[in-house]
Amino acid sequence: MRVVSGIQPTGNLHLGNYLGAIRNWVKMQDEMEEGSECLFFLADLHAISMPHDPAELRSGTLEMVAALVACGIDPSRSVLFNQAQVPAHTELQWLLNGTARMGWLNRMTQFKDKSGKNREGSSVALFTYPVLQAADVLLYQATHVPVGDDQKQHLELARDIAQKFNNDFCTEDAPVFTLPDPIVPPEAARIMSLRDGSAKMSKSDPSEMSRINLVDDADTIIKKVKKAKSDADALPSEEKGLEGRPEAQNLVTIYAAVTGESVDQVLGRFGGEGFGKFKPALGEVLVETLAPISERFRDLKSDRESLDAILARGAAKAREIGRPTIDKTYQALGLVRG
Repeated sequence: MRVVSGIQPTGNLHLGNYLGAIRNWVKMQDEMEEGSECLFFLADLHAISMPHDPAELRSGTLEMVAALVACGIDPSRSVLFNQAQVPAHTELQWLLNGTARMGWLNRMTQFKDKSGKNREGSSVALFTYPVLQAADVLLYQATHVPVGDDQKQHLELARDIAQKFNNDFCTEDAPVFTLPDPIVPPEAARIMSLRDGSAKMSKSDPSEMSRINLVDDADTIIKKVKKAKSDADALPSEEKGLEGRPEAQNLVTIYAAVTGESVDQVLGRFGGEGFGKFKPALGEVLVETLAPISERFRDLKSDRESLDAILARGAAKAREIGRPTIDKTYQALGLVRG
């Protein structure tokens, strides 16, 4: 089993990132059987598909390494690297561009969402982004890829590209690419804004009060939870009572996700209570969970030399793992290499 997943190095990780993806990465790493492995990469090449500040991308990449390690990713047990140090990602993307089809890319909903009304003014990189995503996982013969609802379509595209390439250029008993299966973690919580229970928690929200950052100190966490939007009604005793109450649903969901309880278990304890009692309890469990992460992150962030070394070691390992796939791809396409 080989798990491959990536995250853009945008910096400023928040609670939604941790509960929705990173915590599950750590769990997969810790439960991986002998002979299996996890590869986690910082998608810095994907980041340049949109307008960006080069200095922020560089610093964000190093900060993301620090954050991932602080959250529990162990570079000695998982392969942790950034795309830019493994040229085979873009090399394979180009080789797969001959197999990918315009019609497939035109159906990608994320391009429509990110390009908005200015599709003609969008970068070619944004349009071909899903082919690079396919290369990201096919390069390493990934057997499984963790995906959220917004990435299922891209993994299906990767499978389509792999299948077509194998059909067009390989014999049935010697395919080049493994078709990866999705992993949809059942406990992946959908964390919403503290100011609007109908919007996802996001670093792009102009209000700092809308999110809990992984680097927030205890006082800041308590303050944000205290000021989080809620309603005047008491909490119900079971989950169905949260219907039509998005802010209440969000706060209870966060508590359940952090403690590992079900929503009904949380409500079994707090049902009938108001938010005056529930919010302090939520703040306490958040501080207890995030304080060690925040402390380790600050220590790691200041040691740039160690962060560079982590990425360099991970990239060397990734290049080694991906090299046979690149060689087979060139061979299958009939390309002559020195």
